[in-house]
Amino acid sequence: MLTRRVPARPLFGMHPAIILAVLDTIGLLVAGYLSVVELSGGVPVCGPIKGCEEVALSEYARIGGVPVAVFGVVLSIALLALAIAWWRTNIYGLLLAHYALSLIGVLFDGYFLYLQVFVIEAVCIWCVTYEISLLLRFLIAFVVWYRQPKPGAEEVPDD
Repeated sequence: MLTRRVPARPLFGMHPAIILAVLDTIGLLVAGYLSVVELSGGVPVCGPIKGCEEVALSEYARIGGVPVAVFGVVLSIALLALAIAWWRTNIYGLLLAHYALSLIGVLFDGYFLYLQVFVIEAVCIWCVTYEISLLLRFLIAFVVWYRQPKPGAEEVPDD
């Protein structure tokens, strides 16, 4: 069932995987910037908005010594690969994998946003940008999954 090819219903006139891939690329660029800065020992530049330095220097900015942003890079690469593969093959399981991984990311980012607001008491605009891109990826994958014909289900013609 998961390896069945099910043609995607267009979203905004295009294959929904293209929209997901664009958002995955945005997330990858943001997480990549944060990773490079943090791995080189710096802190992200936020311009007139304050908070990035506090978040980057907090004890919550790393897991096992690895900057949280590196996990965002890995997640975004995985999601981008799934989106491209789904676009090229229409294999239903790839859509489900994108949906599931983005849900895991949203749950983690929700926790990280909680830490920023209530524990660190500072918000990194780069982190929030990544979180918004991930939330959009999750919501689009959910909408697409919800309106996508399921493998084995017969198409009901639109009247």
